[in-house]
Amino acid sequence: MTNDGAEGVLETRIGRHINLTYSERDALRWLERRERRFEAGEIVVREGDFADCLHIVAAGWLHGSNDLPAGARQILRFYFKGDIVTTSAIVWGYSSATLTAVSACRLYELPRDALARLFRDFPRLAAVLYGISAAEQVAMADRVASLGRTDGLTRVATLLLDIRSRLRLIDGAPNTAFELPLTQQDLGDAVGLTKTHVNRTLRQMEADGWIEREGRLIRLLDADALAQRIEFKDRHIIAIDWLPPVKMALENVT
Repeated sequence: MTNDGAEGVLETRIGRHINLTYSERDALRWLERRERRFEAGEIVVREGDFADCLHIVAAGWLHGSNDLPAGARQILRFYFKGDIVTTSAIVWGYSSATLTAVSACRLYELPRDALARLFRDFPRLAAVLYGISAAEQVAMADRVASLGRTDGLTRVATLLLDIRSRLRLIDGAPNTAFELPLTQQDLGDAVGLTKTHVNRTLRQMEADGWIEREGRLIRLLDADALAQRIEFKDRHIIAIDWLPPVKMALENVT
């Protein structure tokens, strides 16, 4: 299935960082041809399973998790529209985490050799994808650091601010309200708290005037002040002054 000429999800995501050429846009759209759909709660791939392709998230939310002793689970990160998932397939050929659909999802399958061709023919796109991946690794390191050294409010607020920062790269909206299709158990597994502690923390954040909740909609009332309060750093705006010039990318097309 194709995207029928509509702007592709990677095109939108990367286009937040650089002005894409026509050939770069076509190359990104070409990657989004094989679509699969998953319902909420459905597992895309399990930890340790064979994986010979990556996936581009076209719609919906997913999370990647590892099983812990005694039946516990650690959610490593969440994935949204425009993210590339199951990237461990590149180097190992198996999945390093269990990928689960949080909501109904559409994914594009991306064979490893298709990504290799993109890197060969469009080094500027490869450089941007590398920069995005590096930024996300630093953001994950920030969140992991918060798990062992901070209180419940800082852990939950760090996760909420990070989610909103990443969603803003997709929708470009300046507002601080977003739908959060996560259970309190999901949040707890992501920040190392029980769901009871998560519930208490969210209620306290409401009482203190940091957030408002209405069903699954959550609004950060003063995101800047909250970020300052917990020393949150937005890692998702990347520098582009080091990228290869467009001319180089075009000259390498065969």
